[in-house]
Amino acid sequence: MTPAPAADRYAVIGHPVAHSRSPFIHRAFALATGQAMEYTRLECPIDGFEAVLRDFAAGGARGCNVTLPFKFDAVRLAARCTARAELAGAANTLRFDDGGWLADNTDGIGLVRDIEGNAGAAIAGRRLLLIGAGGAAAGALGALLAAAPAELTVTNRTLEKASDLVARHRAAARSSGAALQAAPLDRCGEGFDIVINATASSLQGAAAPVAARVLGPGALAIDMMYGPAAQPFLAWAEQHGATGRDGLGMLVEQAAQSFLLWRGVMPDTAPVLDALRRRWDETA
Repeated sequence: MTPAPAADRYAVIGHPVAHSRSPFIHRAFALATGQAMEYTRLECPIDGFEAVLRDFAAGGARGCNVTLPFKFDAVRLAARCTARAELAGAANTLRFDDGGWLADNTDGIGLVRDIEGNAGAAIAGRRLLLIGAGGAAAGALGALLAAAPAELTVTNRTLEKASDLVARHRAAARSSGAALQAAPLDRCGEGFDIVINATASSLQGAAAPVAARVLGPGALAIDMMYGPAAQPFLAWAEQHGATGRDGLGMLVEQAAQSFLLWRGVMPDTAPVLDALRRRWDETA
């Protein structure tokens, strides 16, 4: 009898990370595609990311996902970056290649696939508002621009950070024909078709960081967080006539892109997202 191949090791690293659904997602992908891999969570102290990461890689791991607040650090520690990670200046995926670590950012393509595929909302020709200028927003902006919106506004509490993010993406905006601009939270515009909350305000239980006038008729309002953390933003959006959507679909779609980078196989996301939604409903 031929012994089963040893399972390759992966993990999600962040602070906090106990809530992460990534282990469930990647185990489901592995089972469905016949991949021998195991996937765990690694809680990391704020000042200990590099040490935890290097220790994990030195132990024979093949890669990891990186979540808050370490996405900018992940790029700095990688030997090579994909074009989308380089544009974002942040990474949510590392592959531990023998010739040096490769950094990628699958957040943006995951968000776009969820909006257009799972939510059935067109991005092309629409007006978008992206709230936040941290690692999550940086990862999303390039892919959102590539989907050819008519206009995309980045708003943030610190306008300078939003302006810096916009400046880094000027060429991408010109390529897609999108009007790209930065704006302060209290003067970011109104009547947007799609509003995306990429801030950590949900984790802190804070109110929506923008006024309700940003929501156009029938707008889609997405919080990149999921579960209880996303509920205040979604409740606010729905109270003002928008369709609220949490980040669970984005989580599954970006995980599929990470899985493809690691294993060379694209998993089917629909059954995993359905299973996650059912598990969430049962425990809510």
